[in-house]
Amino acid sequence: MTGGATRLVAIRHGETAWNAAQRLQGWQDIPLNALGRRQAASLGAALAHEGLAAVVASDLQRAWQTGQALATALGLPLQAEPGLRERRFGHLEGLTHAEIEAQWPDEARRWRNREPGFTPAGGESLLDFQARCLAALERVAAAHAGQAVALVCHGGVVDLLHRAATRVPLDLPRTWALGNAAINRLLHTPQGLSLVGWNDTAHLGGLSDDDSTA
Repeated sequence: MTGGATRLVAIRHGETAWNAAQRLQGWQDIPLNALGRRQAASLGAALAHEGLAAVVASDLQRAWQTGQALATALGLPLQAEPGLRERRFGHLEGLTHAEIEAQWPDEARRWRNREPGFTPAGGESLLDFQARCLAALERVAAAHAGQAVALVCHGGVVDLLHRAATRVPLDLPRTWALGNAAINRLLHTPQGLSLVGWNDTAHLGGLSDDDSTA
């Protein structure tokens, strides 16, 4: 691989109990559930021949546990990158979309409309979240130029990577999948991100993959 190109394997963490209950997790530190642990365990064999140099993970335990399973299976170092945390949802964390609709209908509307500047109390806007995640991506890509690296993170982060690679604005609805423990491949060059492959779930072998946010 040439100089500044970095091959990225972006992976959403395995399932948690809050994923299954459709609750916003944000920065709440929820561990993997039993299915999530099985999903994480399936990644090592799936990526054994990917030529990965490192595994970089969000420090929230659902991503960290997923990254740890992959790094251990491949004998690779696991590096923490807090910039890859999920969007901080503030006072909405722990709630379902139905509960948000019932308690804060105006916020629910702004959420549905994907207003880039909308900031839940105690949380962060899509614009701030995007800036944080893309800055973290640039740090990782610079540290691993010419290598392949796994990024183990969250649904919102993986969504932003897809948008950056396909030039889809923040306020447009998502039309792509964000499966738990799915494998997504991108290429980072000095010209930016490009999409190589998306939502590969063949390694999950019939395990259910949740597609909720967070």
